[in-house]
Amino acid sequence: MATESSEGEEEGKITGGNKLLVIEDDLREMGKKAAWSVSSCKPGNGVSSLRDDILDTYWQSDGAQPHLVNIQFQKKVKLQLVVLYVDFKLDESYTPSKISIRAGDGFHNLKEIKTMELVKPTGWVYLSLSGNDPRETFVNTFMLQIAVLSNHLNGRDTHVRQIKVYGPRPNPFPHQPFQFTSREFIMYSSVR
Repeated sequence: MATESSEGEEEGKITGGNKLLVIEDDLREMGKKAAWSVSSCKPGNGVSSLRDDILDTYWQSDGAQPHLVNIQFQKKVKLQLVVLYVDFKLDESYTPSKISIRAGDGFHNLKEIKTMELVKPTGWVYLSLSGNDPRETFVNTFMLQIAVLSNHLNGRDTHVRQIKVYGPRPNPFPHQPFQFTSREFIMYSSVR
């Protein structure tokens, strides 16, 4: 899975990051289907900076911690991976150091599913949403909330440059027990 491409990863702790975003073919970006909001922002550094695919722009929070990014979907979706772009070299004390990911049906019943500690990250940081059980490969949810609990060097506000949310790609043939990948197999996958 893509989480193995981070430089170093212990249980609940991630160091380093990737300069290039590398995602497996069986995942698709789900952020386009969501309504995004943030708890606070400085003028000109709002939620649109998280989704513009430009690494020079960033969301900057404005206010007390925790700083929240809310991702709400109209229908229940399967999510497997959250990818953040953060840069300790540029942002220093604005760089998140502890992140919590919560999921639920709405604001009223969010449950924490993962807490990660970031150690001077620079680049794309992969946060898998899979549980301890190997059968739990994704989270089925209406809402995902990313909470920045603390920053490096006890910084108050935070900078996050990009956020991507990925879910499993659906099987193009829903009643088919196998998922073929080559065109030749797909062409002959159904009997007339």
